[in-house]
Amino acid sequence: MHNYLLSVFLMMGSLYVVIAHGNLVKKVIGLGMFSTAVFIFYIAMGKIAGGSAPIVEEGVTVYSNPVPHVLMLTAIVVGVASTAVGLSLAIRIKAAYGTVEEDEITAQDNRAEEQMEADS
Repeated sequence: MHNYLLSVFLMMGSLYVVIAHGNLVKKVIGLGMFSTAVFIFYIAMGKIAGGSAPIVEEGVTVYSNPVPHVLMLTAIVVGVASTAVGLSLAIRIKAAYGTVEEDEITAQDNRAEEQMEADS
């Protein structure tokens, strides 16, 4: 039960970070937190109280499902790669705009668009 509460708490906290903050690096971290919450949720679902590893033995009738654990190993690799891509994009945006704040990037784009309309 505690694992489910922890995953819900992490999901809500990370959703707040993604929505409330304009900093792109904070958004990438929030998405990483969200994926961690999903990992905890799936791994907690795969464990059955009193279940053993899925190895056929005499006297064992309840087995834990290994599929969620295997899927989460793959998801962790994908999550790390996605985080790396997101952070590298944030570095490129910082180099192009001089900031990683959404509001400042939007303001710079609007000024550039207005300047192009005024020139034409």
